[in-house]
Amino acid sequence: MCITHQPDPVRLEIFKNLYQFIAEQMGIVLQNTAASVNIKERLDFSCAIFDSSGLLVANAPHIPVHLGSMSESVRSLINHQGDTIQPGNVYLSNNPYNGGTHLPDVTAITPVFLEDNNSSSTPLFYVAARGHQADIGGITPGSMPPHSTTIEEEGILFDNFLLVKQGKFQENQVKELLTNHPYPARNPQQNIADFKAQIAANERGVQELRKMVAQYGIDTVQTYMKFVQDNAEESVRRSINLLKNGSFSYPMDNGAKIQVTVTIDRDNRSATIDFTGTSPQINNNFNAPKAVTQAAVLYVFRTLVEDNIPLNAGCLKPLEIIIPLGSLLNPTYPAAVVAGNVETSQTIVDALYGALGIMAGSQGTMNNLTFGNLDYQYYETICGGSGAGANFDGTDAVHTHMTNSRLTDPEVLETRYPVLVESFSLRPHSGGKGKHSGGNGVIRRIRFLEPMTANIISSHRLVPPFALNGGEPGKVGHNRIEHHDGTQENLPSSATVQMQPGDVFVIETPGGGGFGRNS
Repeated sequence: MCITHQPDPVRLEIFKNLYQFIAEQMGIVLQNTAASVNIKERLDFSCAIFDSSGLLVANAPHIPVHLGSMSESVRSLINHQGDTIQPGNVYLSNNPYNGGTHLPDVTAITPVFLEDNNSSSTPLFYVAARGHQADIGGITPGSMPPHSTTIEEEGILFDNFLLVKQGKFQENQVKELLTNHPYPARNPQQNIADFKAQIAANERGVQELRKMVAQYGIDTVQTYMKFVQDNAEESVRRSINLLKNGSFSYPMDNGAKIQVTVTIDRDNRSATIDFTGTSPQINNNFNAPKAVTQAAVLYVFRTLVEDNIPLNAGCLKPLEIIIPLGSLLNPTYPAAVVAGNVETSQTIVDALYGALGIMAGSQGTMNNLTFGNLDYQYYETICGGSGAGANFDGTDAVHTHMTNSRLTDPEVLETRYPVLVESFSLRPHSGGKGKHSGGNGVIRRIRFLEPMTANIISSHRLVPPFALNGGEPGKVGHNRIEHHDGTQENLPSSATVQMQPGDVFVIETPGGGGFGRNS
């Protein structure tokens, strides 16, 4: 095929969908072969393909906070292991200071060579699968400790670990790392099973990319990877033309704040997103790694594009992102980060929408519930209300912004774990009123049948989701325990509690903010 400097529109559409199809196929393999409820049922995973530089080309519509940050992990591998990367190798990484989000999100990265036996060549592409492990060690079951202050307390750190060496799974080495730690993994065999599922997902990606190369030729495949990224860049530049300068300051329940200023350069059709003024990193786990902050920015600007484009590295090209080192959004080792990925990321997104005047605050939290003991470990995120905009109402009971997982079916949850889902219902009147009203949150009640440690990491229990243009804010959420003896215990935004048989954990999630005054 003749290669030109301008993409053929029909072929551009074909390749754009082909790349995304490969990532979707990887996701299907991962879901079908995973062992944990977390990956198999909740779909807390993401798959994507990358070019030879480690830049994101296309992804399946999985978890936004994963997708916007995985490129950093792939590029870290290239920078640190580039000369030693061989065909048949697979690497494992969850280092929040090298592109990771938080330790439970573990990424398997496979370099793609056209021939498995050509060790002298360099990878032409990379594929990666990131999955949230049900437990990766740390001071509490489920590896989401509410009160961690260092990264070590949150679990086991993999930094470009060689998981498969020239086709051979390094099981002994993996087990050693999972168990030889001050706070070891509680179910290493399940970790290993999920790692193997991620390897299988990547292998599907390798096979599909090789098929594409065989059909179209390597030059065409690589050229259209760049065209797809260029097309995304142009789409974001067009959307920037419609934006205005703005700034926003959003306080958090823990006293920290996100400060962001967006400056539009119309001549260059670009934007500067400056987080100067954001709180310094703090002595809890709400610090968000730099890759998470970039992922949040990437997500927001991708949502402003009406074109059907894959989220990829091209979306970032028109954006200059300023994140002060040592701040809440760019912490230094060994800061704890487990809540930064799931909670602070949501605050960043809402602050950006606030600065741009586009929509009111969503529930602004993932309502992270973990529970477990030595035998069981479980994690879920719980939906709430989304914010309203200038021409739309918020949505009830939806996972907002940086998460896109689903809740485990009650039948599966109650079969796999000694709990009962006592009720799961809408929380009436929790969305803020306005010309367009915010969405309602939910009420979730889980009764425990065995003694377990339960943990909640949440936000907007003190600070309500904001409204815009004269609307009303959403209602704050509430966490409490209804003990089997009839007493109640109110919990703060983040808490660890010992559950006894008959105790009920009740979570009321926030509603979204309203937009505009009622006429």
